Amino acid sequence: MRDIFRQTTRVIGGMPSVFSFKPVLRNSLRALVIAVGSLSASTAFATSGGASDPGFTRFIKDFWPTARSAGITAQTYNAVFTGMQPDNDTIRLMSKQSEFVKPIWEYLDSAVSDTRVEKGRELLIEYNGVLRQIEARYGVDREAVLAIWGMETNYGGFMGRHNVIQALATLAYAAPRRTDFWRKELVTALAIVQAGHVKFSEMEGSWAGAMGHTQFMPSSWKAYSADYNGDGKRDIWTSIPDALASTAYYLKRHGWQTGKTWGYEVQLPNGFDYNLADGEKTLTLGEWQRYGIRRVNGRGFPRPSDNGILVLPAGASGPAFLMLRNFYVIKRYNNATAYALAVGHLADRIIGGGPLAGNWSKEHLPLTRSETTELQALLNQKGFSVGAADGKVGPATRRGIRAYQRSKGMVPDGHPSVVLLAHLKTGR
Repeated sequence: MRDIFRQTTRVIGGMPSVFSFKPVLRNSLRALVIAVGSLSASTAFATSGGASDPGFTRFIKDFWPTARSAGITAQTYNAVFTGMQPDNDTIRLMSKQSEFVKPIWEYLDSAVSDTRVEKGRELLIEYNGVLRQIEARYGVDREAVLAIWGMETNYGGFMGRHNVIQALATLAYAAPRRTDFWRKELVTALAIVQAGHVKFSEMEGSWAGAMGHTQFMPSSWKAYSADYNGDGKRDIWTSIPDALASTAYYLKRHGWQTGKTWGYEVQLPNGFDYNLADGEKTLTLGEWQRYGIRRVNGRGFPRPSDNGILVLPAGASGPAFLMLRNFYVIKRYNNATAYALAVGHLADRIIGGGPLAGNWSKEHLPLTRSETTELQALLNQKGFSVGAADGKVGPATRRGIRAYQRSKGMVPDGHPSVVLLAHLKTGR
């Protein structure tokens, strides 16, 4: 899981090479290290060919006591790190701060494409037996597990082009922030290889260390991975049943409610009080219904006593949803509204549901971080206090937006957009 790293889309690509040295030489070095495994780790940090990074070599040597104190053997340490160089692609991506923000409607079009829906339906049949057992064992609905698999790696189609240990070592060495986090993840990844759950060469993942079919960070693997087939390994890289069971266990541990949906697309009545759509107010579905809210398909809520929160991902200009407990469990996997909505919608489509009914008003484009900072500064200047202009939209910013919208006779949905920013600049 990388809820810290993944904020919107996960479309990535590239060549599968993850090492900076030749496989033949790497294997020879590994054999040599195994033969002399009793040597101290501090004596086996030669690099193989090409330009080396002395700082990285020094980091690997200095990190050995930390790994040793966590139970990593010299044999494992040397076998993994001999000849390793930093992952330049990880360094590039770590340093990249994109201003682009994909609109939620584009994100959903990609995430819940017809191709992905059709593939999910095929896999629902192919893995029917496995998914039934997982659902019985963990109480997590099979379509939700499939949807996360589809979202994370396109059902195993792309699990990343990086070796996880190399990527994490690079981050622990070069990342300017959260060094302790990267170091702990690196130690855990080493322990996974040492215990034989996966070969070092097969430890595929993202540049930030998320691993396998359903993209667990090493710490999440340690806490939530499952051995579905009982072979003693929790292999989320080459065992699809293990990966799916691990995802189900993760969702169970975070409070998944068996047999209940993630939420409902709803229609709001004319004259609706948008102050109720603050993303925090919790009412039962029956109570929401008394405010005139109805499901878009015209059916009633099967469990009116369930609690829900009204969420407008694109403000009053887009579809509205009543989100239930399971929606927020999905957000524990990735703390982004767009991601959790995509997972829930994909799950519905896999079991026969149709497209969303609401239309997105596409002129209400999302703001980049610098534009959000500008919007916050303008609100503060005009007396609608939102706190620090930091480019992050939280409750204070939404309250300030609502206050400004009310003062101008606008719908007070609290949603930041390019339209709102233009209005703040011009007053109309």
